[in-house]
Amino acid sequence: MNKDYILGVFKDEESLVSAFEKVKEKGILPVEVYTPYPVHEILEGMGNKTRISHAAFFFGLFSAIGVLAFMTYAAVFDWPLNYGGKPFNAFPSFIVVTIVTTILSITILTLFTFSARAKIFPGKVPEIIHERATDDRFVMVIDKDSLGNNAEAINSIISEFGEIE
Repeated sequence: MNKDYILGVFKDEESLVSAFEKVKEKGILPVEVYTPYPVHEILEGMGNKTRISHAAFFFGLFSAIGVLAFMTYAAVFDWPLNYGGKPFNAFPSFIVVTIVTTILSITILTLFTFSARAKIFPGKVPEIIHERATDDRFVMVIDKDSLGNNAEAINSIISEFGEIE
């Protein structure tokens, strides 16, 4: 880590949420909050909305179009076979393959998108903020550079509800 941070370490969810709301009232938004389980007040308060569902939708749309186009090309134009009296473009037989391939494509492409966005790759050395973060402690990370004149107020808020590190 290149920056200096203030860590607020809390033992329970109520003290974390109270401290988070008071810190946010001072106009300071924490860099990150680590919790053992999702805390909805924190998720809504941080304001970070993910767009991975939009990406997954477009992955599925383009995958379905691509699979249908490929099967139509292969069955109708490139290698038309008359088997069992079926027409060349037997569209209902394409549906199951399209659904399964689309689900597979969405899963794999969304996994790669999430991994690239989160900068997760094999061999990456993890940055451990606090050794008990996400185990049984709630950790709020605040950038010292963003505090300005509020440093004492933020320190008193964190020490009122938890520990400062």
